[in-house]
Amino acid sequence: MSTIGYYICVPFAWLVRLFYNLTNSYGVALILFTLVIKLIMLPFQMKSKKSMMRMSRVSGQMQELQKRYAKNQAKFQEEMQKLYEEEGVNPMSGCLWSLIPFPILIALYSIIRQPITHFMMLSKDVLQTVVQSAADAGVNLTNIVMMDKATGTPALKDGLYQLASYGQINLVKAVQEMGLSTPEGWFDMNYNFLGLDLTATPWEYVKNFTFTWAVIGVILIPILAGLSQFVFSKLTMKTQPQADAAGGASMKSMMYMMPLMSVYIAFIMPAALGVYWIAQSVFSLIQEAILNKTFSAKLSEEEEARFQARQADRQRRMEEARVQEQQRKQEEQKKKTLREKQQAAQAAKAVKAAKAATSTTEAGRVGDRPYARGRAYKADRYDET
Repeated sequence: MSTIGYYICVPFAWLVRLFYNLTNSYGVALILFTLVIKLIMLPFQMKSKKSMMRMSRVSGQMQELQKRYAKNQAKFQEEMQKLYEEEGVNPMSGCLWSLIPFPILIALYSIIRQPITHFMMLSKDVLQTVVQSAADAGVNLTNIVMMDKATGTPALKDGLYQLASYGQINLVKAVQEMGLSTPEGWFDMNYNFLGLDLTATPWEYVKNFTFTWAVIGVILIPILAGLSQFVFSKLTMKTQPQADAAGGASMKSMMYMMPLMSVYIAFIMPAALGVYWIAQSVFSLIQEAILNKTFSAKLSEEEEARFQARQADRQRRMEEARVQEQQRKQEEQKKKTLREKQQAAQAAKAVKAAKAATSTTEAGRVGDRPYARGRAYKADRYDET
């Protein structure tokens, strides 16, 4: 494992050691370790879960948009973005957190497989010293170090023993069984849990099957790991957004493939890893059930609040439109009244002008004095007498 991977193991190993000291049980320590990791991840998973449930609730609208803008992807993406913003959906929020359990699984596998360097945190030099002490004590190193096929002796590289895949586990068990002296920092471990050896590989027990609880129990661990993973995957699918035919088929295949992968991996690795996998799935099931119930009610309240807000906004806009319409009609009425008044005034003026043109007497028109209208004219008024 790289240096970064080694330092990732440090806090995890500390946690497992802490819980082992408290419980004196390797299996319980792994279960408590799983619980703590779940609690640490809970705030992030809650955010992811809430976003996924929101996406599930708007899946119908998403499919409707997809059909409506099937020939216009740019418009479809624009409308989808608007829908995400209105509903508070982040389609990428669930991607990152769904990948985090894998680095944890890899780190835990290193802690289980390499207990001396990654659980006790002893150096490689100390490891070589312990191997040499075991060899000097007559311990069979066949399952501890890699052997030279030609000579049948331990294979050395630069004068150092090359450990087998699960050599550190076998070395720890050999040291503890024979009561050999141990270096400072050594951590005595009891790998049994409920009468099962958690360092055993279930597939090896399948090949060497005996009808005993110690064998049957270890073989059941990967089966339970796969079964719990399947139940969790099935429950999770119910809250996933509805997909089209191709997407639905892909999700359904994943629902079966992931548990099968869990069974396979748990069969070829130490049973302790299967215990972690079972605990992880069980805690995830409990978390999923609680979050589904909690967020379903909360999201319903949020949807109702958004609906009421939309209704209030719609009512407000309708009221504003009604007021604007009334104002427009009032303005039109005012303009109409003004035009009517202007027309009436013009008509009255025309009538007056017409009346004035016809009201002068014939006497007033005699001579060239049109300004004398209305006066009686006498030609001999000023004759000399």
